[in-house]
Amino acid sequence: MAENETLECITEHERILQEIESTDTACVGPTLRSIYDDQPNAHKRFMEKLDARIRNHDREIEKMCNFHHQGFVDAITELLKVRADAEKLMGQVTDTNRRLQEAGREVTAQTEEVIRCRIQQRNMATTVEKLQLCIPVLEMYSKLKEQLESKRYYAALKTMEQLEKVYIPRVSQYRFCQIMAENLPRLREEIKEISMSDLKDFLESIRKHSDKVGETAMRQAQQHRTFNSAVAKQASMGHYTKPVYSLNGRTHTHTHNGLMMDDDTGDEEDADEEVLTAQDLVDFSPVYRCLHIYTVLGDRETFENYYRKQRKKQARLVLQPQANMHETVEGYRRYFNQIVGFFVVEDHILHATQGLVTRAFTDELWNMALSKIIAVLRTHSSYCDDPDLVLELKNLIVIFADTLQGYGFPVNRLFDLLFEVRDQYNETLLKKWALVFREIFELDNYSPIPVETEEEYKVVVSRFPFHDAEIEKQDFPKKLPMSQSVPQIYTQVKEFIYASLKFSESLHRSSTEIDDMLRKSTNLLLTRTLSSCLQNLIKKPHIGLTELVQIIINTTHLEQACRYLEEFITNITNVSPETVHTTRLYGLSTFKDARHAAEGEIYTKLNQKIDEFIQLADYEWGMAESDGRASGYLMDLINFLRSTFQVFTHLPGKVAQTACMSACKHLSTSLMQMLLDTELKQISMGAIQQFNLDVIQCELFASSEPVPGFQGDTLQLAFIDLRQLLDLFMVWDWSTYLADYGQPTSKYLRVNPATALALLEKMKDTSKKNNIFSQFRKNDRDKQKLIETVVKQLRSLVNGMSS
Repeated sequence: MAENETLECITEHERILQEIESTDTACVGPTLRSIYDDQPNAHKRFMEKLDARIRNHDREIEKMCNFHHQGFVDAITELLKVRADAEKLMGQVTDTNRRLQEAGREVTAQTEEVIRCRIQQRNMATTVEKLQLCIPVLEMYSKLKEQLESKRYYAALKTMEQLEKVYIPRVSQYRFCQIMAENLPRLREEIKEISMSDLKDFLESIRKHSDKVGETAMRQAQQHRTFNSAVAKQASMGHYTKPVYSLNGRTHTHTHNGLMMDDDTGDEEDADEEVLTAQDLVDFSPVYRCLHIYTVLGDRETFENYYRKQRKKQARLVLQPQANMHETVEGYRRYFNQIVGFFVVEDHILHATQGLVTRAFTDELWNMALSKIIAVLRTHSSYCDDPDLVLELKNLIVIFADTLQGYGFPVNRLFDLLFEVRDQYNETLLKKWALVFREIFELDNYSPIPVETEEEYKVVVSRFPFHDAEIEKQDFPKKLPMSQSVPQIYTQVKEFIYASLKFSESLHRSSTEIDDMLRKSTNLLLTRTLSSCLQNLIKKPHIGLTELVQIIINTTHLEQACRYLEEFITNITNVSPETVHTTRLYGLSTFKDARHAAEGEIYTKLNQKIDEFIQLADYEWGMAESDGRASGYLMDLINFLRSTFQVFTHLPGKVAQTACMSACKHLSTSLMQMLLDTELKQISMGAIQQFNLDVIQCELFASSEPVPGFQGDTLQLAFIDLRQLLDLFMVWDWSTYLADYGQPTSKYLRVNPATALALLEKMKDTSKKNNIFSQFRKNDRDKQKLIETVVKQLRSLVNGMSS
């Protein structure tokens, strides 16, 4: 067992020694540590083994040295021989080196110079290369400065962009480039400020030029409308040749955008004046420039918002009218020109820029403006009292609407507004024609028109549709039944229709609508204006019976002429009167009402005249006996009535008969009231007799048929109450009256007991003052007793009626 352990130890030591011999000394530590970590005293045995190995190696070294010793000695001998040659060679080499150094010293100096030149050349090449990189930067910066000085800001911004993205990054290490880079934002801000300043100047300038732009656009629209009307007229007449029209002696045509182009290309300057557009009158470059600048700077939204905000403010300023705008058409024209100019500019901006303004924005502006315009026109047109001014305003509104419609703005509300303006126009026309009618009536002589020759007759007939076979058969000179105001009124009504038609032109309405407008406005003229003038005329105090008679005749002829007015309107509008919705003229009712008013005024004035004559009555109520003849005032009254009723021959029979009957009834009533007047206390029998003579004259006048057409004694019945009352007192037939009272066959059926009592009481005490009865006292006393008896009976009758 011990032998095996010794063998293993020896083998292990052998391995360790081999490992020490074959490995680096730096790695021997772990190997040696394993010796000490092994069995106790193993290191001693290893040391012994190591010593044995060292001795073995020493013997091998000694053997090798003994084997090579002779060769070593020979080599030393040879080396000693070579040393002398080596020293000699060393001297030669040193001398050669010295001579070489001396010879190469100049070459070395030249070589150093060459090296220095090569270094300078390399530096110069590097400098040139760097300068070639910097020069474009400097050139671009110089170009930038030139662009800024020449106000080419958009190009300057593009140059800045190239500098920042392309050129400066190549040479960013240099100080001057850093300065440039730091300066570029400041230059951008300066460009923004300058461009914004230019925009503000543009906005201020556009306010001044809007008027001219609008004036040009409206003039072109008007010329375009005139041209279209001329073409339509030529086409309707069958001579349409070429779509051209003449303006200022030259021929013009229209391009697709509605602007005029001169065929006469020889005069380019005049052509330019005729075809001025918004860009011809306004320099839009500040807007384009500012838009491009803000777009490049990435701040386009700010610019758009600012532009739109400022234009909204300007729109509100443009829409503010002058306080006295309604006084002249020029005020309206300037107002419309400014608005048109504003929206023409906006339309140009809309189409010339991409999104600076949008259709939605312009529509919003237009809707806001349209509401304001309509409100302004409503207010100011209401102040207009001149129909010519209202008509010119209408024409301006039409041109204004056509102009903006040509630029794509909706204008239907403006044409709706024109209907309101039309009502205002009609009102001003009615006021104007009211003055015309009043003047005609004031200047009329209210007598039939005298016609001396056939030429004069034709002149009258040409002005008024008068046809009367009997008058036409009469020889000249002759008289037409109406007065001179009739043809004048008829002519003025036609003039009114023409004036009303002027407003309907260019309203883009159908013939039926225009026909309806004309008929309605004519109806207003007849039923309101002319009717009012006639009513006022009839009521005037200076209009007498003769004038009233003539007015009735005149209204009759005007009424008959209404159908000719309808034909006149039909010929203008070409709308058949049989159309379902055609409005009829109300002239018939107008003239009938005027005639009825005149008839009533005749009755009133006739009664007033009768009252005037009655007031001249001067009865001596206490007279003993009558004069034997009728009173003078009554004869004058009857003569007046007779002459008046002769004038009534031209009146319709019913009117004359009514007037005559009314006059007789009024006369009878007035005479009755004169007898029963409470202020009249006493009446003598002589006064009754005198009064009876006057009533007889009235009855004779009634029986003489002053107006034809009465049947029998119809007119005399107007005096029947007076006649029976006077007969009762003249005959003194009280017994019959009292006996037959209440009987249908009573002779004094029309005598009221109260009336008889009132008159009888006035006669009670007359005998005391009557000289005639002074000789017959007894008869007087008997009569007084009879009167008292009759009075009692009459009172009983009156009391019985009241109960």
